[in-house]
Amino acid sequence: MPQPTTPPSAARRAIRKLGADIRTARRRRKLTASLLAQRAFTTRKSLQRVERGSHKVSVAIYASVLHALGMIDRLAELADPSKDEVGLAIAAADLPKRVRLPRK
Repeated sequence: MPQPTTPPSAARRAIRKLGADIRTARRRRKLTASLLAQRAFTTRKSLQRVERGSHKVSVAIYASVLHALGMIDRLAELADPSKDEVGLAIAAADLPKRVRLPRK
């Protein structure tokens, strides 16, 4: 049985993909790992763990790296309620069938 601190395998895959995408973005921008780590106010070792997709790195470090790459706006959109299809469907199902004005 997984430990409580170990995220599900789907979450670990998503974090590994995020790390690989960050590495690709850094390389496309022709930034060294040391320079990006400096711009993200973190260590080179932490950046290496981010690029490997470690789930043990804090979200704040991932956010700092994304900010340094100019991609922080995407992080803000992750849990946007207006794009939550399940939540919107539940809210739509809870709408009343009829609306009545209160009697005086």
